[in-house]
This record gives sequence, structure tokens and C-alpha cells, in this order.
Amino acid sequence: MKLGLLTAPLPETPLTELADWAAGNGFAALEVCCWPRAEGAARRYAGVCHLDVDGMSPDRAAEVVGDLANRGVEISGLGYYPNPLHPDAEHRRTVHDHLRKVMTAASLMEVPVVNTFIGADAAKTQADNWEDAKKQWPDLVRHAADSGVKIAIENCPMIFSADEWPSGHNLAYSPAMWREMFAEFGETVGLNLDPSHLVWQMIDIPSVIDEFGDRIYHIHAKDLEIDAEGLYDHGILSLGMGWQVPRIPGLGQVDWAAFFSALYRAGYDGVICVEHEDRGFEGTDDLVKRGFLLARNTLAPYIAPT
Repeated sequence: MKLGLLTAPLPETPLTELADWAAGNGFAALEVCCWPRAEGAARRYAGVCHLDVDGMSPDRAAEVVGDLANRGVEISGLGYYPNPLHPDAEHRRTVHDHLRKVMTAASLMEVPVVNTFIGADAAKTQADNWEDAKKQWPDLVRHAADSGVKIAIENCPMIFSADEWPSGHNLAYSPAMWREMFAEFGETVGLNLDPSHLVWQMIDIPSVIDEFGDRIYHIHAKDLEIDAEGLYDHGILSLGMGWQVPRIPGLGQVDWAAFFSALYRAGYDGVICVEHEDRGFEGTDDLVKRGFLLARNTLAPYIAPT
């Protein structure tokens, strides 16, 4: 395994500068954010573009990969996390067009994985969203397969209010849906597994890895703290609102020893990519970097050198 980081929390830092810092501080890989340059941030950590994939050419791809390799890091995946099942048809077409560009860029750069969401219309049921996904996603899956890249769907429910249950903005948050998704779309589609999203759903993390280990194509290492007072006040039917708190690995309730034990049993040998969404380490670049270093110190002892 190798330790990496998702570039989103340092949106103004050029990719080369970020790579130098990462390599100098024990990180071997970057998941590079690839939103459209003009889109802007619709939510926290969205809209970040460290790599413009518009018009990516073989020469440009080789230049970027070579430059990062010379700085001591590789690219674990390209990250673009929109809503491919957005209810507005024009917005959805724009998302699909850019997602295909990200896949093409990954192919040219020989990056194995594109990380994203499957999406959802929060106003629809899970069943209706799944019917939409079966219509909307086959062309995207074919494009990825033709490009020789895998699609790793992150398991975040993307639920920000009680009005968005049960689908949120990403229907693929449960084992039941993953089974449906993998059966429908085949081996091109797998998971970008984030254990923090399993904690507040009370889904056993080692069991997930034991069942789906061969479909884990990328890892997001993020922790989650359950605020006991908030849970007491709001209860589980609040869908995590007011009591689930994203944290740096080591500051929450993920059992990292059990997590890595299950990954080694499953034969996972990819990148462990720190996803930093801890509000306690935001506000300045120095604070963000401190958060990454705390995560490194928690995770590094579990990562055997290859």
C-alpha cells in the first residue's frame, strides 16, 4: 500500500507545489481534483481544479505524469464528484460530458481510476433513482471501459438535510445498492471506499471489506466522530444532522487497526488517500497541512513498504 492525499482542501495551491509538499512529507500519491475550471464551488471541497482535462493530449498527459514522478509522487486517481443523476437535464448533460473528459484524461495519463458519485435526485425514491441510473450510466460505463479505466463510486450518501432522505444526492451508499450496481455494470465499476460514511450508518466496516474487497478500487481515509449529545438531541431519524462530525483519521471512531486488517485479508494493495474534511484543521493552509500530517502519523504504521 501507499499513502496519498486528495488535493481538494488546498484549492489555491498549484499542483506542482502540492506535489513537492506531499512528497517531502511522506505521501507517495495524489488524487487530483478535476472539476471544470469555470464551475466554482457548489459545496465544501467542490469545484476544485488542480488539473484541467479539457483538450488533454498525449503530450500534455505525459508531461504532467512525468513532472509529478520527478517530484516523487504518482496519481492514484482523478477526482470529480458531481451529481450525474441531477434532475435538470441540461446540468446532467454537462456533468456527463465533463465526466467523459476526465475518463479520457485518465486513460491518456495511464491513471487507473476515476473517482466520482453515481448521483441521485433527492426528490425521488431509491428505487426510482436506480431505474434512472440504469438508463443514464451505461454510456458512461462504456466510455470508461473503452478508455481502459475503472470507475470508483464513493459511498457518501450526500444527504445534507432531512428533506433529502432516502436518496440524498448519491444513491450508492449501502451494500444492498452496491450489489445491484456491480451486477448491472460489471467490473468497470467499483468502490472508492470511505469508512467514515459507514460509521454513522452503523454498517460494519470489516464486513464490507470482506464482502466487497475485490471491488474496492480506491480508498478515502477519513474518520468520523459521533457527537453523543447531538445524537441524544436529534436521534437517528435526523440522518446524521447535528451529530456526525467528519474528522482527520485518528480523531474519530473508525477502528483503523480493524480496517487495515480487513484490507490486508482482502488483498488490497492500492493507495490509502487521506480525505481531509475536518473543520478543526481549516482556515489556513498551515492548519490544513497539520491535519494531513496528523492523518499521516495515524495511518503510516499500518502501511507496509512495498
